[in-house]
Amino acid sequence: MQKKEVLETIKKLFNEAKLNTDKADRYVELARKIGMKFNVPIPRELKRKFCRHCNSYFQKSNYRIRTRNKMIVYTCFKCRKYTKFKIKD
Repeated sequence: MQKKEVLETIKKLFNEAKLNTDKADRYVELARKIGMKFNVPIPRELKRKFCRHCNSYFQKSNYRIRTRNKMIVYTCFKCRKYTKFKIKD
């Protein structure tokens, strides 16, 4: 597969995760596996939509966002771990 095709597939899987909340975690897992297999990074806007530790798709009730020390902290309620992203100046 070409890099463009892989990116399109990843974006389709994230759109499906947004629409179908029951299978959202599985779609995220598949998107990550495809990206790793073909060495294609997941786009920045999609990286913040799932937990890196448990592949849980972030929905309204299963995560929290806080700001601290010029960082955005996403806390997953499913695995109780957090991910930090720098705030751009």
